[in-house]
Amino acid sequence: MITITHADKCLLQAQCSAAGSVSCSRLCTSYIAMHGLNGAGGRSAAANVPSAYRSVTLATSKARISQPEIHVLADRYASTFGRQFGPDADGNTQIKSLYLYSSEPGTGKTTTAVALLNAYLIAHYIGSIKRGQAPVERPAYFLDVTEWQADYNAFNRPRVPEEVAAPAAVRFYAAQRIAATVPFLVMDEIGVRDATDAFRTDLHTVINGRVSNELPTVYTSNITLKETVALFDKRVADRMRDQCGELTYKGESKRGMR
Repeated sequence: MITITHADKCLLQAQCSAAGSVSCSRLCTSYIAMHGLNGAGGRSAAANVPSAYRSVTLATSKARISQPEIHVLADRYASTFGRQFGPDADGNTQIKSLYLYSSEPGTGKTTTAVALLNAYLIAHYIGSIKRGQAPVERPAYFLDVTEWQADYNAFNRPRVPEEVAAPAAVRFYAAQRIAATVPFLVMDEIGVRDATDAFRTDLHTVINGRVSNELPTVYTSNITLKETVALFDKRVADRMRDQCGELTYKGESKRGMR
């Protein structure tokens, strides 16, 4: 008899003793908590993870093959996620930030960043349950800065129809509120160019607030961390560099390759 399970659709499969058994189904309370009844909800959807990346983990990431040195360090970084519940064995409490840089697109930055976000989701959910705590509904969030900027432009261009501008403004400010306070954030493609001073101010506000409150952020960018001083004011750039490790991706784009 073939047992039909939801293990391959669940982020918790590697940590779950019931994975692959008859009780591993879409009705599992933990599966629902992470993915919703239809597989497109739960904490994964609340984190705004793009659908193509929702099942990516550090173990399954394709970037693990193309960027092995990076993933050794990514694994080490993910091992600090338990600090969200208190000091580790060495007394460390802060989860630092991480800056993933590549001058070329398609080298695996976003894949690694999402895998780290999913690792944080897993650590938060399991860690909360073990401690008898209720997991928060949105412990992590993915902010595509390019899309966020597009929403900003949509309600700030002249003669934009109200039916276009109003929803864009709602999305923009909702994302800004979440990004400023969520415990763990991925800011994808922060090396924005051709941005207005007003948009940069909003971006600065999010980054500065997170740095000030020691909230861990994973940045991806096509400019080096040192070069951010040309995009942001020196004070913000300096604060980003503080308590933030930088990982450089090698090679050319792997998109479309099989």
